[in-house]
Amino acid sequence: MKIGPYQLKNNLILAPMAGVTDRPFRQLCKQLGAGMAVSEMVSSNSLLWGSEKTKRRANHEGEVEPRNIQIAGADPAMMAEAARYNVENGAQIIDINMGCPAKKVCNVMAGSALLRDEPLVAAILEAVVGAVNVPVTLKIRTGWDTDNRNAVTVARIAEQSGIQALAIHGRTRACMYKGDAEYDTIATVKQSVGIPVSANGDIDSPEKARFVLDYTGIDALMIGRAAQGRPWIFREIEHFLATGDKLPEPSVEEIRDIMLGHLENLYSFYGDYTGVRIARKHISWYSKGQRGGAPFRNAVNRVETRQQQIAMTHEFFDCLAQTGEGELAA
Repeated sequence: MKIGPYQLKNNLILAPMAGVTDRPFRQLCKQLGAGMAVSEMVSSNSLLWGSEKTKRRANHEGEVEPRNIQIAGADPAMMAEAARYNVENGAQIIDINMGCPAKKVCNVMAGSALLRDEPLVAAILEAVVGAVNVPVTLKIRTGWDTDNRNAVTVARIAEQSGIQALAIHGRTRACMYKGDAEYDTIATVKQSVGIPVSANGDIDSPEKARFVLDYTGIDALMIGRAAQGRPWIFREIEHFLATGDKLPEPSVEEIRDIMLGHLENLYSFYGDYTGVRIARKHISWYSKGQRGGAPFRNAVNRVETRQQQIAMTHEFFDCLAQTGEGELAA
């Protein structure tokens, strides 16, 4: 998988997810096998660029290249300016969000709402590509709703506009995250354009990854929700695609160590107060499926300090390790 001058180590990409794919999580997924990771979306509204949230979202210090920042908005000139700003601040690839289904994004005609206006799609893509000297990529859905699937048309617009790679979540905006991903639509898009295409949606196991690659003929896999609490999914898929064999599940001790390292990076990145609160959702994801996970989550989500979080996490996973009981219950 190559995007512009950047040769990725494999064809596995961490999908951009608001509130999830911050720098600590991107770094972790890259360490555990992801060939590339895309940032949380950054608003094209310059009034927000100075906010702590936006600065954190665009922070790629010490991150393995390529540094890929996603921007979101509905005005071509503002999107072009946002692309220039982020490149000046270290972005090596600019990704354009036309896939987010969230109401607060679609209500301002950004994200997947843009799929309803193909001339505006073209205007935004051409403006951003013309504004920067780095590769520009695009993330879309299959359309606005099941009566208006236009991913093929949008993909062709993207290729003509100079977009260098395309990622497709295999659902319409109206479908949100319900139902099955539309791999037939993704396959049709791949056959319709010459640029690299990544498939996103429901890729949650090595076997599913192999199936999607074979069924759609796409160039890369983009994995989102399946990596939450399970960032090692990238190395599992990479190994399976290369050998046909499955890696053993990580031990309770390894899960504990990965999780504790992740938490420490969150505290360092956000500070203790915010870090503790951001860590809660990750602790919940990591502990899902472990024996006693539900009461543990209920208790650990009530503590207020990093010391308490770390101590309770140690205790929970150490107990699982001592009893040899992992991945047995919700």
